[in-house]
Amino acid sequence: MIRKLAIILGDQLNEDASIWQGLDPAQDVIWMAELIEESTHVPSHKQRIVLFLSAMRHFAQAKRDQAWSVDYQTLGEHPFSHFEQALSAFLAAHPVQTVELVVPGDFRVLQQIKTACRAANVPLNLLPDTHFIAEPGEFKAWLAERKKPTMEYWYRALRQRTGILMDGKKPLGGKWNYDADNRQAFGKDGPQSVPVPVRFEPDEITQTVIKQVAETFAKHPGELENFDWPVTRQQALQALDDFIAHRLEKFGDYQDAMWPNQAWLYHSLVSAAMNLKLLNPREVIAAAEQAYHQGRAPLNAVEGFIRQILGWREYVRGLYWSYMPDWLDWNALDAQQNLPAFYWTGDTDMACLKDAIGQVIQHGYGHHIQRLMVTGLFALLWQAKPEQVHQWYLAMYVDAVEWVELPNVLGMSQFADGGLMASKPYIASGQYINKMSGYCQNCRYKPKEATGHQACPFTTLYWGFIERHQDVFRGHPRLGMQVKHLERMPDEKRNQIQKQMAHLRQKLG
Repeated sequence: MIRKLAIILGDQLNEDASIWQGLDPAQDVIWMAELIEESTHVPSHKQRIVLFLSAMRHFAQAKRDQAWSVDYQTLGEHPFSHFEQALSAFLAAHPVQTVELVVPGDFRVLQQIKTACRAANVPLNLLPDTHFIAEPGEFKAWLAERKKPTMEYWYRALRQRTGILMDGKKPLGGKWNYDADNRQAFGKDGPQSVPVPVRFEPDEITQTVIKQVAETFAKHPGELENFDWPVTRQQALQALDDFIAHRLEKFGDYQDAMWPNQAWLYHSLVSAAMNLKLLNPREVIAAAEQAYHQGRAPLNAVEGFIRQILGWREYVRGLYWSYMPDWLDWNALDAQQNLPAFYWTGDTDMACLKDAIGQVIQHGYGHHIQRLMVTGLFALLWQAKPEQVHQWYLAMYVDAVEWVELPNVLGMSQFADGGLMASKPYIASGQYINKMSGYCQNCRYKPKEATGHQACPFTTLYWGFIERHQDVFRGHPRLGMQVKHLERMPDEKRNQIQKQMAHLRQKLG
């Protein structure tokens, strides 16, 4: 009789999880499974699959070395495609008193595990996820007191409770938010001497996974030649130390800047390790705070970085579990276009999208402004179906886990939630991309032009978006002015924009 069957998912690779506190190696069994549906329910990037499988195998081996009994279902060595099948088969073959599971990061997975336990008549004990800084129920209690869940106020509440970046009851430096200081562009000469991030050469376990993924998922998007993501806790800590020492200092100034063929710039590259739980957000925040107090990084950089973790990361998780599964059906702007095929190939003559998507294909990575204001912006202006946009982001980025990806994409990026997360859609013309990047310098399109042979598709689609939604945004405090600009356009110009839109639909649809 197995006293407790402890399920460890691929994004739960933390030794300090609540599940380990009540386990006994003499009586309990660790259960882990590699299941093909986790790579195919969206056609996952090859590097994303390698990252999860390699990290899982390293973690399982470490637990065996600690004398734990680990039942590990390896891809290709069992007939099961999803969690319900695999767990049901194990429970049918082994007497188990209780199944234990930390709350997953994916609503779909939770439902499958619940179904398997219910069918086997085995109790499922769901444990709180103590990886996060918000305490169980804290976000829902905060949300219940507000008409609109504004991230900035959630962020402040967590800072006040935890003391992070606080000077007594006041924010360190006198301001809660230094975002206004974090919008510098590189200028015409581009970034200079950006430190190269530490690399992690694949070991024998990872090389085996790479070979298996290349064979099993040959038709999936993405390249494998450059895989060098951290797959163990030791590597994740090294990646964090590398960022704090070499890139945090300038992260704040240039966190919104972009440049061709510069994938990493000053970004941390630790989101994947945090989302697999190889890193704890508390230690990441503490490292950044320490750098500030030691004079190694300015406050605008440290606050901007910590806000991404303590603010956005905790915020989107709260929203995900507060509104699932409703998120998947929201489409407030009635967007009905198919996502263009070039999102999966990078085959486009728009320089910004070619570079940003090509980078994702090569590395499974793009920083937050590339996601929001290049790939996300075009999908929004194109009026792509939110479900398709969500599937692309979940499939293509190595750090994508549904709890963090879905609200960011459907809420912040695509405004499918109708303004639950953001006060307005994040829309801009090609002029924004020109200001914040070097993409437009060698692009055949001109960011100022909305019509004609050199018209920037972003600019054309921007005015088409305003035209379509003018009744919704006419009275909006931040978009109403753009509707007035549209209304002052000569009819001939507006008709030309519509014709240009039709041409784009035919060319790219």
